[in-house]
Amino acid sequence: MKSPLLSLPGAVPGEGPDEGVAAHYGDLFREQRALADGTGFVDLSHRGVVTVSGADRLSWLHLLLTQHVSELPPGQATEALVLSAHGHIEHALYLVDDGETTWAHVEPDTQGALIAYLESMKFFYRVEIADRTDACAVVHLPAGSIATAPPDAVVRETAHGRDLFLPRAELESFAAAHGPAAGMLAYEALRVEAHRPRVGMETDHRTIPHELGWIGTAVHLQKGCYRGQETVARVQNLGKPPRRLVFLHLDGSEVKLPGHGAPVRLAADGEEGRQLGFVTTSARHHELGPIALALVKRNVPVDAPLIVDTTAAAQEVVVEP
Repeated sequence: MKSPLLSLPGAVPGEGPDEGVAAHYGDLFREQRALADGTGFVDLSHRGVVTVSGADRLSWLHLLLTQHVSELPPGQATEALVLSAHGHIEHALYLVDDGETTWAHVEPDTQGALIAYLESMKFFYRVEIADRTDACAVVHLPAGSIATAPPDAVVRETAHGRDLFLPRAELESFAAAHGPAAGMLAYEALRVEAHRPRVGMETDHRTIPHELGWIGTAVHLQKGCYRGQETVARVQNLGKPPRRLVFLHLDGSEVKLPGHGAPVRLAADGEEGRQLGFVTTSARHHELGPIALALVKRNVPVDAPLIVDTTAAAQEVVVEP
């Protein structure tokens, strides 16, 4: 879905999963600094929007998701995962309930698969599932923003800022009143700095929640059964995940950032050494310079210098080995 805000001055379209919105509006670092200072907004209108209404919505979602949501108070934000039967991450839902309806935004173009799964699990529960992507647009106000949300917006407030579910028809008027707009490159750089994983970037077909640090934030360990729970409990109680998320400071002398999937190796082994992981997201940060998240084997020493392709990288621990 192509955002109308791509018509704003300086807008450059994003790529990959973010091609429907702007990568930037002409000044990546200015946009980052604005978000870090609590000003402006980010157009996330390409993300999928799913709602669940009905008297049984929270108790029903509680059975399907990794998060404890059966008693979720109105207005309280949370996040949850849908796992495969083997415990692999399929979807991440960013949730809030308004007292009558549970709202969630998900990765672009994944709402159809999510809704198909939810519909298959309705049985006799009093729930109604809807794809609201065509009618609603998500925008993000950064932490510290003093902007007033429109009265008809559903607000999901977290430590990282507020996600607003707006009527899509109001997106352009919202942008005019709450600018300057910041693009996805600025948003992603701050996400990487905060070590926050994203489905489709930090995940592959075999990623489990422990590898990304989602235990506790998106996975509740004391709730009842859900698909994939056996894997979560087994790893939590009896073992360690095979991989772990790390944060990388990249050599700033390199002009090009490593792409998604770029191999990570021990610096001591050189460019021909055994691959021990891969870059998931890389970014240029307005203060830290080039940075990245990567998924590496659990037994990689936490103090070992690494290389990404030919670029030197120093690691910080995100998930303990």
